[in-house]
Amino acid sequence: MAYFHDIDPVLLDIGPLAIHWYGVMYLCGFAAAYWLGMRRLRAGRFGITPEQFSDLLFGSMLGVILGGRIGYMLIYAFDELLANPLSIVRLWDGGMSFHGGFLGVIVAGAWWSWRRRINTVDLSDFLVPLVPLGLGFGRLGNYIGGELWGRHTDVAWGVIFPKSLDHLGLGIETLRQQAQAGLLDAQARHPSQLYQAFLEGLLLFLILWIYSARPRPRYAVSGMFALFYGLFRFAVEFVREPDSQMGFIAFGWMTTGQLLSIPLIVLGLVFLWLSRRAPTLTPTAAATTG
Repeated sequence: MAYFHDIDPVLLDIGPLAIHWYGVMYLCGFAAAYWLGMRRLRAGRFGITPEQFSDLLFGSMLGVILGGRIGYMLIYAFDELLANPLSIVRLWDGGMSFHGGFLGVIVAGAWWSWRRRINTVDLSDFLVPLVPLGLGFGRLGNYIGGELWGRHTDVAWGVIFPKSLDHLGLGIETLRQQAQAGLLDAQARHPSQLYQAFLEGLLLFLILWIYSARPRPRYAVSGMFALFYGLFRFAVEFVREPDSQMGFIAFGWMTTGQLLSIPLIVLGLVFLWLSRRAPTLTPTAAATTG
């Protein structure tokens, strides 16, 4: 019998304020990035102060949120944006694009590094090992919220996501009873959010953290991030349900996520090629003031 997804996306209600798991996962991701980044700074791996790093992380957070939401609305929900422009601020409903958030971080990081005359690629090489755990937490938030589910499956770990059955017009209690009777097993889907949490989150983190444990040539760590994220995302898309408003966009199988992952794979390969002749950063000790 397939597992019936029945998790409340709201962690805590405080009067009119609702704390969603989705937001908590984002906070966990930024907390993990801060802790990991401070470890690398204390090890002398990048020549900035903790205060400067805090400013950088705050700017990156804004880049992720603004870029991710704007990117999602422009790529996946443009019609909704035109019909209701205020929908762009409904972050509690989910709907964040990694590729939009990625561009947002690039813009924030480029601005930060330009002001401090730090090479943008050196900054990227320092930052990208801090990112995957945040991606993993984000995917856990998607799973808890019962969104971005996978395609239909008969594997033993398939999950019945109530939101995928909205077209049936049945209440949650009716769906729960039918699931307990085994009547909804054919509606089980891959928990692709958990696949992504493992691949893009835990596994990518381990690859980058171990690879960057010693200084690498400029471009190398960023190249590894772009390459492996693109490959992992491209692979998972084969079991992830395409966005209903997009469907398959080419060859009868390619999704928007796969199309957007191809430039990342190419960028990763280019960066790794450039790293062959690039210098290796040997940072000086950070100053004590920002």
